[in-house]
Amino acid sequence: MAGAERRHEVELSNLDQPLFDGAEATKRDLLDYLEFAGERLLRVVRGRPLSVVRVRPGQAPFTQKNLPKYTPEWVSRTTVWAESSRREITYALCDDLRTLIWFGNQRAVEFHPTLFLAESAPEPTHLVLDLDPSPGQTFADAVAGARLIQRALAADGLTGAVKTSGSKGLHVFVPVVPGIAVEDAAAATRAVAARAERIDPAIGTTAFIREDRHGKVFLDATRSGGATVAAAYSPRIRPGVTVSFPLRWADLDDVTPSDFTVRTVPDLLGDSDPWQSELPAPQRLPLDLIEEGHTIPVARVQAMHEGKRRAKARRGE
Repeated sequence: MAGAERRHEVELSNLDQPLFDGAEATKRDLLDYLEFAGERLLRVVRGRPLSVVRVRPGQAPFTQKNLPKYTPEWVSRTTVWAESSRREITYALCDDLRTLIWFGNQRAVEFHPTLFLAESAPEPTHLVLDLDPSPGQTFADAVAGARLIQRALAADGLTGAVKTSGSKGLHVFVPVVPGIAVEDAAAATRAVAARAERIDPAIGTTAFIREDRHGKVFLDATRSGGATVAAAYSPRIRPGVTVSFPLRWADLDDVTPSDFTVRTVPDLLGDSDPWQSELPAPQRLPLDLIEEGHTIPVARVQAMHEGKRRAKARRGE
């Protein structure tokens, strides 16, 4: 189209359309934000197989893993075997601003990288704990859960960085040294959550089945292996287009997730990159943490068996 706006060699379209219902922002606002976040967001996603969540006018949001056939040749990509679907998936590697802007023009709002780099897959670079409040709870409850995680980590000489999820909860990232097996990282994550739950079981729970959480914060230790997590600085498809925003531990009690949106974050950040500032150096995982984790059942598998048992009980079998 003659006279179409271009940024970083990408031709843009429909910039003044609302991004989604309740966004209070347009596609232009999204692209302005992605251009501003730029290298900060790229430092988080670069080199990692990337899933995005897109939203088209009049449609429900959808997750895109496999790159569509019309993807420009200059978009870097990598192929990963997906055990769950028994097929190879071609993921994008969002390594430069041009690719980031192209995704924004495709109405990709959320950016969810893997926990591993493509070049060293499947070795994880982080442990991730997701603090998810139960219905009726507030962000303050998520903060209380995050502080349990912080205490459990500290007891083993570990530290993590914290950010809003962009929704109702928080994510704690624990960078780890290279060479840790996927199974050991997953086990250590389970052990951290279990130890945090033991600190104060009135606040946090590791119960995977929702009805078993009884109004407590879910200390979710299931982000491991091929899982993804919303990147620091990623927008979210939430009212106001909130952003997953890095925080200092000392600031947790003074903020709410709605403070951080594609419109407010630029002024809050300025030239800073708090995620890089707050992330500790990669750490070795204590052997006792890994060993304990291997004694804890994998949550989804345990929940599946428990669900079948309860279904049989309801049928009177």
